[in-house]
Amino acid sequence: EILVWTDNSLYSLQYIGAPYTFGVTQIASNITTTGYNCFVSVDDTVMWMGKNKFYVYSGQTNELKCTVLNHVFTDINFNQSDKIMGALNSEFNEVTWFYVSLSNLNGNSTPDSYVTYNYVERVWTYGNLARTGWLDRGTRNYPTAAATDGYLYYHEKGVDDGSTTPPSPLNAYIESAPIEIGDGDKFS
Repeated sequence: EILVWTDNSLYSLQYIGAPYTFGVTQIASNITTTGYNCFVSVDDTVMWMGKNKFYVYSGQTNELKCTVLNHVFTDINFNQSDKIMGALNSEFNEVTWFYVSLSNLNGNSTPDSYVTYNYVERVWTYGNLARTGWLDRGTRNYPTAAATDGYLYYHEKGVDDGSTTPPSPLNAYIESAPIEIGDGDKFS
Protein backbone atom coordinates (compact mmCIF):
# COMPACT_ATOMS: atom_id res chain seq x y z
CA GLU A 1 0.00 0.00 0.00
CA ILE A 2 1.24 3.46 -0.89
CA LEU A 3 -0.23 6.43 1.01
CA VAL A 4 -0.74 9.72 -0.80
CA TRP A 5 -1.70 12.91 1.05
CA THR A 6 -3.31 15.98 -0.46
CA ASP A 7 -3.96 19.22 1.39
CA ASN A 8 -7.10 17.72 3.00
CA SER A 9 -7.35 14.00 2.12
CA LEU A 10 -5.52 10.71 2.34
CA TYR A 11 -5.54 8.15 -0.49
CA SER A 12 -4.37 4.57 -0.72
CA LEU A 13 -2.72 3.17 -3.85
CA GLN A 14 -2.80 -0.62 -3.97
CA TYR A 15 -1.66 -3.01 -6.64
CA ILE A 16 -4.69 -4.63 -8.30
CA GLY A 17 -3.09 -6.08 -11.44
CA ALA A 18 -3.81 -5.61 -15.13
CA PRO A 19 -5.24 -3.74 -16.85
CA TYR A 20 -5.22 -0.82 -14.35
CA THR A 21 -2.21 -1.89 -12.24
CA PHE A 22 -3.07 0.33 -9.24
CA GLY A 23 -6.37 1.12 -7.57
CA VAL A 24 -6.87 4.45 -5.82
CA THR A 25 -9.14 4.71 -2.78
CA GLN A 26 -9.80 7.74 -0.60
CA ILE A 27 -9.40 6.58 3.00
CA ALA A 28 -9.71 9.88 4.90
CA SER A 29 -10.99 13.38 4.33
CA ASN A 30 -10.90 16.57 6.40
CA ILE A 31 -7.34 15.89 7.56
CA THR A 32 -4.33 18.19 7.43
CA THR A 33 -0.55 17.97 7.31
CA THR A 34 2.02 20.54 8.39
CA GLY A 35 4.72 19.84 5.84
CA TYR A 36 6.47 17.39 3.56
CA ASN A 37 8.54 15.79 6.31
CA CYS A 38 5.97 15.50 9.11
CA PHE A 39 5.28 11.77 8.49
CA VAL A 40 6.83 8.92 10.47
CA SER A 41 6.41 5.24 9.63
CA VAL A 42 6.47 2.78 12.54
CA ASP A 43 6.00 -0.86 11.50
CA ASP A 44 2.55 -0.92 9.81
CA THR A 45 1.54 2.47 11.19
CA VAL A 46 2.09 6.02 9.98
CA MET A 47 1.87 9.02 12.32
CA TRP A 48 1.90 12.66 11.28
CA MET A 49 1.44 16.18 12.55
CA GLY A 50 -1.57 18.06 11.23
CA LYS A 51 -2.22 21.78 11.51
CA ASN A 52 -4.04 21.44 14.84
CA LYS A 53 -3.79 17.78 15.87
CA PHE A 54 -1.82 14.58 15.38
CA TYR A 55 -2.99 11.64 13.27
CA VAL A 56 -2.28 7.93 12.98
CA TYR A 57 -3.04 5.54 10.12
CA SER A 58 -3.03 1.79 10.76
CA GLY A 59 -5.69 0.58 8.34
CA GLN A 60 -7.91 3.51 9.25
CA THR A 61 -7.18 7.13 10.11
CA ASN A 62 -7.61 8.31 13.69
CA GLU A 63 -6.68 11.32 15.77
CA LEU A 64 -3.87 10.75 18.25
CA LYS A 65 -4.97 12.03 21.64
CA CYS A 66 -2.31 14.49 22.77
CA THR A 67 -1.96 15.76 26.34
CA VAL A 68 0.33 18.64 25.28
CA LEU A 69 -1.68 19.71 22.23
CA ASN A 70 -2.36 23.26 23.44
CA HIS A 71 1.29 23.93 24.26
CA VAL A 72 2.58 22.62 20.93
CA PHE A 73 0.10 24.24 18.57
CA THR A 74 0.24 27.64 20.25
CA ASP A 75 4.06 27.53 20.02
CA ILE A 76 4.58 26.52 16.36
CA ASN A 77 5.63 29.14 13.84
CA PHE A 78 3.35 28.04 10.99
CA ASN A 79 5.18 30.39 8.59
CA GLN A 80 8.04 27.88 8.92
CA SER A 81 5.92 24.70 8.77
CA ASP A 82 7.89 23.39 5.78
CA LYS A 83 10.74 22.81 8.26
CA ILE A 84 8.75 20.48 10.54
CA MET A 85 10.45 17.10 10.61
CA GLY A 86 9.24 13.79 11.98
CA ALA A 87 11.77 11.38 13.48
CA LEU A 88 11.68 7.82 14.80
CA ASN A 89 13.69 6.58 17.80
CA SER A 90 12.76 2.91 17.59
CA GLU A 91 14.86 1.83 20.59
CA PHE A 92 12.62 3.83 22.92
CA ASN A 93 9.35 3.58 20.92
CA GLU A 94 9.31 7.33 20.29
CA VAL A 95 8.17 9.52 17.45
CA THR A 96 9.41 13.13 17.60
CA TRP A 97 8.46 16.18 15.59
CA PHE A 98 10.98 19.03 15.46
CA TYR A 99 9.59 22.48 14.65
CA VAL A 100 10.37 26.19 14.65
CA SER A 101 8.78 27.81 17.70
CA LEU A 102 7.26 31.28 17.86
CA SER A 103 9.78 32.19 20.55
CA ASN A 104 12.66 30.67 18.54
CA LEU A 105 15.58 30.34 20.95
CA ASN A 106 18.09 30.34 18.08
CA GLY A 107 16.87 33.71 16.84
CA ASN A 108 16.48 32.31 13.32
CA SER A 109 14.12 30.14 11.32
CA THR A 110 15.56 26.70 12.10
CA PRO A 111 13.83 24.07 14.24
CA ASP A 112 14.48 24.66 17.93
CA SER A 113 11.67 22.75 19.67
CA TYR A 114 10.18 19.28 19.69
CA VAL A 115 7.24 17.22 20.78
CA THR A 116 7.70 13.48 21.39
CA TYR A 117 5.14 10.69 21.57
CA ASN A 118 5.94 7.29 23.11
CA TYR A 119 3.58 5.06 21.14
CA VAL A 120 3.86 2.09 23.54
CA GLU A 121 3.31 3.99 26.81
CA ARG A 122 1.13 6.67 25.10
CA VAL A 123 3.00 9.49 26.81
CA TRP A 124 3.77 12.94 25.35
CA THR A 125 6.71 15.24 26.17
CA TYR A 126 8.04 18.47 24.71
CA GLY A 127 11.11 20.65 24.98
CA ASN A 128 13.78 22.62 23.18
CA LEU A 129 16.40 21.01 20.96
CA ALA A 130 17.75 22.29 17.64
CA ARG A 131 17.77 19.46 15.08
CA THR A 132 17.38 19.70 11.31
CA GLY A 133 17.83 16.06 10.26
CA TRP A 134 17.42 12.64 11.85
CA LEU A 135 18.40 9.06 11.09
CA ASP A 136 17.22 6.26 13.38
CA ARG A 137 19.70 3.61 14.47
CA GLY A 138 20.16 0.77 12.05
CA THR A 139 23.47 0.76 10.24
CA ARG A 140 24.81 2.72 13.21
CA ASN A 141 24.38 1.84 16.88
CA TYR A 142 22.74 5.14 17.82
CA PRO A 143 20.29 7.58 16.21
CA THR A 144 22.18 10.37 14.45
CA ALA A 145 20.86 13.92 14.14
CA ALA A 146 22.02 17.07 12.37
CA ALA A 147 22.12 20.24 14.46
CA THR A 148 22.04 23.91 13.56
CA ASP A 149 25.72 24.25 14.56
CA GLY A 150 26.74 22.15 11.55
CA TYR A 151 27.58 18.99 13.53
CA LEU A 152 26.10 15.50 13.56
CA TYR A 153 25.30 14.11 17.00
CA TYR A 154 24.70 10.61 18.28
CA HIS A 155 21.63 10.44 20.48
CA GLU A 156 21.09 8.05 23.39
CA LYS A 157 24.85 7.81 23.97
CA GLY A 158 26.56 9.24 27.04
CA VAL A 159 25.43 12.01 29.38
CA ASP A 160 26.51 15.13 27.47
CA ASP A 161 25.77 16.63 24.08
CA GLY A 162 29.41 16.93 23.01
CA SER A 163 29.29 20.72 22.80
CA THR A 164 31.67 21.50 25.67
CA THR A 165 35.27 20.57 26.48
CA PRO A 166 35.56 19.04 28.97
CA PRO A 167 32.14 17.37 28.66
CA SER A 168 29.45 18.75 30.95
CA PRO A 169 26.14 17.08 31.81
CA LEU A 170 22.98 18.11 30.04
CA ASN A 171 20.65 20.45 31.87
CA ALA A 172 17.55 18.53 32.86
CA TYR A 173 14.52 19.17 35.02
CA ILE A 174 11.05 17.87 35.72
CA GLU A 175 8.07 20.16 35.98
CA SER A 176 4.85 19.00 37.60
CA ALA A 177 1.57 20.23 38.98
CA PRO A 178 -0.75 18.99 41.73
CA ILE A 179 -2.17 15.57 40.87
CA GLU A 180 -4.38 13.05 42.56
CA ILE A 181 -3.83 9.33 42.18
CA GLY A 182 -7.52 8.93 41.32
CA ASP A 183 -7.08 11.05 38.15
CA GLY A 184 -6.43 8.62 35.32
CA ASP A 185 -4.48 5.40 35.81
CA LYS A 186 -3.71 4.31 39.35
CA PHE A 187 0.08 4.41 39.27
CA SER A 188 2.68 7.03 40.07
